[in-house]
Amino acid sequence: MVTVTGLTGAAGADAPVRLDSFYGQRLAWAGCGNGYECAKMSVPLDYAKPSGRKIKISMVRLPATGKKIGSIVLNFGGPGGSGVDALKASKDAVSADVRERFDVVSFDPRGVGDSSPVRCFDTLDLDAYFAIDPTPDTKAEVKKAENWDKVFAKYCTENSGKELLAHVGTEDSARDMDVMRDALGDARLTYLGFSYGTYLGAVYADLFPKRIRAMVLDGAEDPSENAGDLGADQDEGFDVATKSFLKDCFKRSGCPFRKHTVEGAQEQLDELYARADRSPLRNEYDGRQVTEAVVSAAVDYSMYDVRNWPRLRQALTEAYRGDGTKLLLLADESNGRRPDGRYDNSFEALMAINCVDHPEEPCPNWPVKGTRYPKKVEAKDSPPIVVVGTTRDPATPYKLAQSLAGQLAHGVLLTNDADGHTGYGRGSACLDRKVDQYLITATAPKAGTCRDPHPKA
Repeated sequence: MVTVTGLTGAAGADAPVRLDSFYGQRLAWAGCGNGYECAKMSVPLDYAKPSGRKIKISMVRLPATGKKIGSIVLNFGGPGGSGVDALKASKDAVSADVRERFDVVSFDPRGVGDSSPVRCFDTLDLDAYFAIDPTPDTKAEVKKAENWDKVFAKYCTENSGKELLAHVGTEDSARDMDVMRDALGDARLTYLGFSYGTYLGAVYADLFPKRIRAMVLDGAEDPSENAGDLGADQDEGFDVATKSFLKDCFKRSGCPFRKHTVEGAQEQLDELYARADRSPLRNEYDGRQVTEAVVSAAVDYSMYDVRNWPRLRQALTEAYRGDGTKLLLLADESNGRRPDGRYDNSFEALMAINCVDHPEEPCPNWPVKGTRYPKKVEAKDSPPIVVVGTTRDPATPYKLAQSLAGQLAHGVLLTNDADGHTGYGRGSACLDRKVDQYLITATAPKAGTCRDPHPKA
């Protein structure tokens, strides 16, 4: 008999719950193109009511190319990002050495992609939502933003239902991941999580510390931090990353800034935000307006990966001439808008998951009560867990990695002295080597710093 404790709700606090029909299931893998295999896994919507409604989790894998150790499960971040799409788009998500020894597996967490997705707005609504002024200056602008938030919550309730919205949080996804571990045939989990995937991994470690073989948390979130503090840390992180982008820009041909000082260039960038706030920039792509929100989304998105810096330089050059088309296309990538005009559900899922995980002030209109408040994670009975922090990471500032590694009873901090969001697979041979060796051998490296730079164009 398989039971899981620590559940609350109808089954009662800390009541053991029978999950026999979910553990031990066999996955029907089938080819889904380009060497990938896909499958669906059955899990309970509510783990406290395993005989109730069931949902399907969409999964994908790349079979190991050599002598297999087991599977490695990847989460690429979000929350709200499709792991199936991300792995299908990147066979080099892990090194050739790791691919040789593991089936590389990813999945769409519940509420995401093809796993009972949260649905709220249609395309036109999302176009309008993403154009809302991020810095409202008047009572009317503040009221408009508040009304949109209320409408968003209303539509999510109508189109997704309270039952689903109540059970898309990270704790439920972590329990799904343990069912997945068993379905993959692994006695213990090997896991690589990026960004939000570090939060998912930390919650898993808190619930199932003895079921971990090796775990890498890259671009760490701090589970003990509330949403307000995380927002403030991210503001600081994007400021640090933007300054690094500006300094790099001064060395490049075609840099659009008149003054080659950080202060002068930042002033010119702020002028662009203000200009787009007063009157949207021209757009040669479609009928949408390139507002301040679009410009801000494009700049912030570009900070995630130094490989986008050349695109941002060109987009800003054209924006200063009044053409915001290239900024709009960068913002579309950030917001999950596809070339055909349709959106994936990544933003809607992000909001739904965050409102369960962090039910403080950011979700005043949400229709269901959140369940997981800020909480330190110790995972006392786990093996060593490797935490990767990048020093100029915009979205998950380095100090969050320091905090998470310090919380974990057996945390090991690897410092990546570089730009961009997350570190593994981004150009540091030193970091990649340490992570690969740990994943393959399950022997943790010593804490330390890798300083070989990311490539820049």
